[in-house]
Amino acid sequence: MPTQYTLTGLFKSHLKTSLAVSSCLSFWLYALALVTLMLLSACATRQKESQVKVLIQADGKQVAVNAPAGNTVQNALDIAGIKINNLDLVEPPVSSVLSDQLIIRITRVNETFEVEESIIPFERQTIRNESLPEGQTVLIQKGANGVQQITYRRVTEDGIEVSRTMVKSVTIQEAMPEIVMIGVQSPFTAIPIQGRIAYLTTGNAWLMEGSTGNRRPLVTTGDLDGRIFALSPNGNWLLYTRKDNEGVSEKINSLWAVNVNNDPPEPISLRVDNIVNHAAWVPGAGTTITYSTVEPRSTAPGWQANNDLFIMSFNEEGIITRKDEIIKENSGGIYGWWGTSYSWSPDGALLAYARPDSIGLVNIKDGKLNNLMNIIPLQTRGDWAWVPPLAWTHDHSILYTVNHSSQNTSENSETSPNFDLVALLMTDEHPMITLVPMSGLFAYPVLSPPLPGKRYVVAYLQAIFPEQSETSNYNLIIMDQDGSNKLQMFPRDGSQGLQPQWVAWGPEPADENSLWLSIVYQGNLWLINPATKLTQQITGDGSISRIDWK
Repeated sequence: MPTQYTLTGLFKSHLKTSLAVSSCLSFWLYALALVTLMLLSACATRQKESQVKVLIQADGKQVAVNAPAGNTVQNALDIAGIKINNLDLVEPPVSSVLSDQLIIRITRVNETFEVEESIIPFERQTIRNESLPEGQTVLIQKGANGVQQITYRRVTEDGIEVSRTMVKSVTIQEAMPEIVMIGVQSPFTAIPIQGRIAYLTTGNAWLMEGSTGNRRPLVTTGDLDGRIFALSPNGNWLLYTRKDNEGVSEKINSLWAVNVNNDPPEPISLRVDNIVNHAAWVPGAGTTITYSTVEPRSTAPGWQANNDLFIMSFNEEGIITRKDEIIKENSGGIYGWWGTSYSWSPDGALLAYARPDSIGLVNIKDGKLNNLMNIIPLQTRGDWAWVPPLAWTHDHSILYTVNHSSQNTSENSETSPNFDLVALLMTDEHPMITLVPMSGLFAYPVLSPPLPGKRYVVAYLQAIFPEQSETSNYNLIIMDQDGSNKLQMFPRDGSQGLQPQWVAWGPEPADENSLWLSIVYQGNLWLINPATKLTQQITGDGSISRIDWK
């Protein structure tokens, strides 16, 4: 029997189905709402967990900051609006990653520079003077304190000083030493002298005039180094060098001059530095000098020679009126790092030069060098080089010097101990005449002033041990101009010999018996008369290192 559907039955059936669907939809809507709530709750929890709280301590305050996890200390400082200066200290470092409850400490560091002036106390120097009674004192120069400007670096942390260090020191004014002369009355009898004797003692320049007992100070700075110490031909000026007292690495010494006629003498700076090998008066040219320079070096011997030559003129006020270059800087030949020396003939007509490997003449007009003789350079095996000494006759007809000769063996000729005193004749061929074989490398010949009959004598040093003349002491010998009539003048009776030095003749005498020669022996001044054989000790304090007599 076929199924029969009625309206009532269909309605009931649809209603049942609708209720079932509605019930299912309500379940899923509820489930979806529950999941959404759970997700929102989880997100809120995660968002809360991604924030960290840190405490910043700076400038005497504490600031709490919430910052996203994973950020750095610098991010937290940016959030708090706190600026960091270059010197400030941050703990932990700004690149550190934040953690919850982290404490960030900032120490404010400040740097300032303070300049202070301090006093440089002056030194006290004592000069022994035999012309004063025993124990008497005379103040030569008042002492004056110097001024030093010192710059300090001051560092504070949060306003509290943690360091103060010196970063620079500049001397504004040099201290001037107090110089006191103390009498140590000499037991030696004063004798009359012609001209003026300048002598260097304990870094100061003194002058004797008229009598060896009449002494007065010329320069009392206490810093003369003795490299240059020369009276002008007329005896009115002293040319000298002062060592550097400022510790300047580019400066060895400086060149000065003083007029000995002024009372008191007023030293003049010639504004020339680093003079080691040569500075001398040009004969017959007034206050005109020539000089050569070096460049300071930190290695031995302390310089590199320029082997140059300049000529300079100045007036009595110290104003430079002329300065010209004669010879440009050059290598100076073998061992040229040591330097070239120069010597004017007494009449100012010729200028000779000496190097470790040659001797010659300088053409003043064009600066060219005319070689007269080659020298076998001495191999010293040390930080010095040997340069032959030069001594002119008054009419520039002969140049006396020392020649380093070969041993005539298979050994190295540069180590030969043979040194001969020779004369170079200023003729066309420039012949060399050996006057004193094996004189020693420090013979230092010096010609006397003209004597009656246009003759002269030569004083030179003879090595006591000629084959070890580099370390030997020397005897003072007087000979005629041709090398004859040699006579040992000093010392006598087997006493200890002289140290190498340039001796100094007195001015031209009225007669041969009044001709004197001055030497330094064991730090004291001695006068010697070759004609009468008289030797006279003048000082006894043992402090003299250089002399000149005009």
